[in-house]
Amino acid sequence: MVDKEEGEENLPRVAKIMKSLLNSIGVQEYEPHVIHQFVELWYRFIVDALTDAQVYSEHAGKPTVDCDDLKLAIQTKVNASFSQPPPREVLLELARIRNKNPLSKSIAGSGIPLPPEEDTLISPNYQFAIPKKHRPQAAEETEEDDVGADENPPQEQKTDPQRQQTPLRVSFPLVGKRGG
Repeated sequence: MVDKEEGEENLPRVAKIMKSLLNSIGVQEYEPHVIHQFVELWYRFIVDALTDAQVYSEHAGKPTVDCDDLKLAIQTKVNASFSQPPPREVLLELARIRNKNPLSKSIAGSGIPLPPEEDTLISPNYQFAIPKKHRPQAAEETEEDDVGADENPPQEQKTDPQRQQTPLRVSFPLVGKRGG
C-alpha cells in the first residue's frame, strides 16, 4: 500500500499524473512500483506511436509529422493491441443459427445423462506409434561380410517395401472399465 504523503514531492510530473489517473478511477491502494510500470508502459506506447507516425509521414512525402499521421499511428496501435467483441446483433444471430440444431440424444442409463461418446471428450484422443519389427538378417552374414560391406547399399535395398518402417497407430479410449 502506498502512503500518499511519503515521497510525493520527489515524484516526476508524469508519475504524479499517473497517480491522479489511478485516484480518478477509484484505485486507492497499490504497490509503489505500479506507478513506475505504468509510466514505462506510457512512454513505450508514445515512442512507438511517434515512430510509426514519422514512418507514415515519410511515406506520404511530408516534411513533418502532422496530426493526421499521429491519429493514424495511434489508431493502428489500438487496433493491433485491443480487439472489440462483435456487436450484440451479430452474437444474437450466431446464437439463433446455432440453436436451430437440436441437441443430440443422450445415452440412457443410470446417473447423469450424457450425449453419445463420439460427441464428447471421452472418446479416444491419442495414439501410440508402434514400429514394425525388422526382419532378422540372413544367417549367412558373418562379421567378415559386415566389415567388407559396401557403405552405400544398392538401390534395391533402399526401396525394399518390407524394410521401410511405417508405424502402426493404435488408439485407446480414456474411459476405464469400472469393476465392483
